[in-house]
Amino acid sequence: MPALESFPYVTQRNGLPATAADLAPLAFAGYAHFTAMQVRGGRVRGLDLHLARLRAASLTMFGRALPDTAIVDALRSAIRASPEDLSLVATVYSPAGEFTVAQGDTPLDILVRTGPPSNGPAGPLSLAAMQHERMLPAVKHVGEVAKTYLLRQAARQGADDAAFVDRQGRLSEASIWNLAFWDGQAVVWPDAQMLTGTTMGIVQRQLRDRQIPQRVQPVTLADLPAMAGAAVMNSWTPGVAVRRIGDTAMPDAPAFMTLLHDAYQAEALMAP
Repeated sequence: MPALESFPYVTQRNGLPATAADLAPLAFAGYAHFTAMQVRGGRVRGLDLHLARLRAASLTMFGRALPDTAIVDALRSAIRASPEDLSLVATVYSPAGEFTVAQGDTPLDILVRTGPPSNGPAGPLSLAAMQHERMLPAVKHVGEVAKTYLLRQAARQGADDAAFVDRQGRLSEASIWNLAFWDGQAVVWPDAQMLTGTTMGIVQRQLRDRQIPQRVQPVTLADLPAMAGAAVMNSWTPGVAVRRIGDTAMPDAPAFMTLLHDAYQAEALMAP
């Protein structure tokens, strides 16, 4: 039997090691929400944004939320039981499962799992433009079969990933990424229904603190030739360059990429 040292990462339910009995009902469950983060030296960036995301999503999906203290305790337990640098996913769900009528007195559980750290792909990436609008776009929920399906469709077309276009023709987000654009003077965020990422939130507030111009506006495929650069970001990284969206080649923008990464690095790391 392999030594325990071969398995340095953990899966915990409500702060305790998860058993097979805990996990079996979740194997095919699709009614839950989560947040993902990178932990470095036992600390994370944007902890307040992760807590706010879980709280808002729980209220939307369950009508109630776990106390922030319970979330923090669960994060702390998993981080302490894992290497200092790691990837972490915290999922909130109800034991009542899916396809059931809501039960207001059923307590919520939190499942935290850790794994190897990631910095994301090097890029640049090409994105196939595909029409898609997520259900509950403001919630980072599980069971998103469409996103994986469209990612694989994009790969069959020779692209690295998919960028989503809504019924109004506006770009919103990519499969697991937020989109950001550069007009040569300011960072441009798409105006559409989408998930506001925690990394996106970190970058936005750091840009504000540094008085770097940014704005939110509708961005369509027809607007892309006027842009001076494009990037995607998520919990892995504050910026991966995008070289193409649909049929439009995007220019290299190294200064834009540096701006995004510098803004992210300016956010203090905090221990839960």
